Amino acid sequence: MPVVTPSLVVVILAAGTVAGAMGATLGIGGGIFLVPFLTLGMGLPIGAAAAISLTTVIGTSSTVTAGRTGSHLINFRLGMVLEVATAAGSLLGGITAQYMNQHWLERIFAGVTLAVAVTTLLQASQSNTITGDAAEPGPLGGRYLERDCDCMVTYRVKRLPLALVASFIAGNVSSLLGIGGGVIKVPVLNAWCGVPLRAAAATSAFMIGVTASAGAIIYFGNHQLIPVLAAAAVLGVQAGSSFGMKMSARVSARSLNILLVVVLLAVSASMLYRSVQ
Repeated sequence: MPVVTPSLVVVILAAGTVAGAMGATLGIGGGIFLVPFLTLGMGLPIGAAAAISLTTVIGTSSTVTAGRTGSHLINFRLGMVLEVATAAGSLLGGITAQYMNQHWLERIFAGVTLAVAVTTLLQASQSNTITGDAAEPGPLGGRYLERDCDCMVTYRVKRLPLALVASFIAGNVSSLLGIGGGVIKVPVLNAWCGVPLRAAAATSAFMIGVTASAGAIIYFGNHQLIPVLAAAAVLGVQAGSSFGMKMSARVSARSLNILLVVVLLAVSASMLYRSVQ
């Protein structure tokens, strides 16, 4: 473990701000950016990095959920259904992480982010909205105001069993790697389950806080959480998340897709390089 100094706290605060902004913009949680920074840049063990990251995911979720509540982007019904599977996976992942080799965790991280990047790229042009004012969203679908066209759009949720399986895997990977789970849920909901990207990102942001809480308990119990660094990261993420929400409202859905793919490919490459060192 590193020696905690004022300069290190400031660096973690700044990193949390950037991670929070990116995580809130894309709805995948800041952990996908913070974990590689803490392990590659700061030399922390991946277990300690995951523990810090999970605390920031809770902060991101709280900020984004509070900011999105009135916009109808968050699908609370779908989120609560999927959260049952996600929380179960998160508890299992937190326990599993205590027994796995660090390099294997890094390789899993790289593989997961690469797979999600490819999926997102292949489905980038897909639109999940239903046209017509009389369109019905179904029991788990929804409606929201799409800023790209300044119109009300409707969507239906498809392949619910797939969404449940993906949520369990996302919860497991979330605790295992400290990345919040949104990196899996957002692309799956968007690509295969009929949920538009903005709604998928907002719903995922609502869910990841509960997911991260389940996993963070395991790391805390195993003394892998560094409280001072976690507090600095959470403060940074809270500030960055507010900025990220404003950014996402101004950026087109296609641009968000492209940004997500670029970020995931960069993270995958960096973690794979670290795993073979």
